[in-house]
Amino acid sequence: MNIILLLIPLSFVLLAVGVWAFFWAVNHAQFDDLDTPALSPLADDEPAGARVEADTEDGTCDDRAA
Repeated sequence: MNIILLLIPLSFVLLAVGVWAFFWAVNHAQFDDLDTPALSPLADDEPAGARVEADTEDGTCDDRAA
């Protein structure tokens, strides 16, 4: 029976943390765009050879790994 004296305050602490986390997420724009992340796996990938490498200032292509 004494365990209830621990579990009830613990449940209130967990509830407070959950409410705080929810309001933090709302205030930090975590729920602003719910559609785009769900659609991104369905988007077509660009072909492997379509990526354009950035040229250096002298006009040559820099193929070194970044």
